[in-house]
Amino acid sequence: MTNMPPFGSNLRGAVDLSSLVNRAPAGTTPAADTGASIAGGAAAPSGTVTLPSLVLEGTDANFGELLDLSSRVPVVVGLWASRSEPSTQLMVVLEKIVLGFAGKFVLARVDIDSNPQLAQAFQAQSVPTVAAVITGQPVQLFNGPLGEEQITEVLGRVLELAAQQGVTGTAQAQASDADADAEPVAATPEPLPPHHLEAYTAIEAGDYATAQSEYRTALAQNPNDTMAVAGLAQVSLLARLQGKTIDQIRNGAASAPDDLDAQLLVADLDLSGGHIEDAFDRLLGLFPAQPAAGRNAIRERLLELFEVVGQDDPRVPPTRSRLTALLY
Repeated sequence: MTNMPPFGSNLRGAVDLSSLVNRAPAGTTPAADTGASIAGGAAAPSGTVTLPSLVLEGTDANFGELLDLSSRVPVVVGLWASRSEPSTQLMVVLEKIVLGFAGKFVLARVDIDSNPQLAQAFQAQSVPTVAAVITGQPVQLFNGPLGEEQITEVLGRVLELAAQQGVTGTAQAQASDADADAEPVAATPEPLPPHHLEAYTAIEAGDYATAQSEYRTALAQNPNDTMAVAGLAQVSLLARLQGKTIDQIRNGAASAPDDLDAQLLVADLDLSGGHIEDAFDRLLGLFPAQPAAGRNAIRERLLELFEVVGQDDPRVPPTRSRLTALLY
């Protein structure tokens, strides 16, 4: 996936959503005939669409309705899995950012384990994966973790692209006494261990240092806490990217090719934008020319990024083998 959405009149990329249009569960009418279940009826003359919430659960069954909604309001699609702590963390940050746009976007959360057709349609090789849909067409954004400022920058450009396509409506949540059958806002997660919960709270506040501390405490108490290992890796990446723009990171690396820290940071950015192979290749390419301390820094960063993308990601084993060959 690309780090930034493409710009131009053609929105269609490698993702094909045509099979999801007007899909409905057995025994129900097609989505086109049940607009109130998500969209709450036609848009008002002002261009405002009333919805059950600005954060909806996207499913294989209702996604046709969300595609229709995307002709009025851009829909951000967050693909995640409850088994992946990095993806649940990013959903917290993404929800905060989308709500901060005050109805200029709707967020559709998609649990890939429960919605395999959507996972396949969006080619979600790993979670989190984030895309947008405008006028029924997909815009691939990024996968893996990304800092809050970078996500805001990406969504700002998506908003520009939506305006070019004439999608300038806004959404508002309906009153609190909404129909009980309306789409739920979010799936109820299993209770989190105390330090994980504190880390989540800190991430939501943008306090990545506290989140790192909480995960380290969880690991001190249980060194086998694999979710804390993954969470620490992801929040450490977010902390390194915090306060920096995409251009600052890339220009810094280009102007200082011998600055290892600058190169490590641009590898972080590559991975966070979905360019996972580029990130791994960049770090492995730097390895041979580095002194012992530099090689160790690269090794540690690669091991951390393996946790970010997931040890079961198919790109990890061959990269690990290449790193082992360089080490020995």
